[in-house]
Amino acid sequence: MAKRLIPTLNRILIEKIVPPSKTNTGILLPEKTSKLNSGKVVAVGPGARDRDGKLIPVGVKEGDTVLLPEYGGTEVKLGDKEYHLFRDDDILGTLHD
Repeated sequence: MAKRLIPTLNRILIEKIVPPSKTNTGILLPEKTSKLNSGKVVAVGPGARDRDGKLIPVGVKEGDTVLLPEYGGTEVKLGDKEYHLFRDDDILGTLHD
């Protein structure tokens, strides 16, 4: 369903990562640990144009795991899933294993 939405300009469609609420052994985790500001990039726009008309590409690609700001972005509901649209400038960084 998310593949139907292609972001425009320098926008990025992100699916936020939901951390588990309990461990494998069944121990419930407190709510503080359930808030992660990271997500997986689902789709990216082509990029923005500068004053001369040259294309400035987006800094991330599909499949990247990114660090997100605590606030911001536009919530988008596609089917039964929630996604967020962020500008390329709002992404704080990429996370690597």
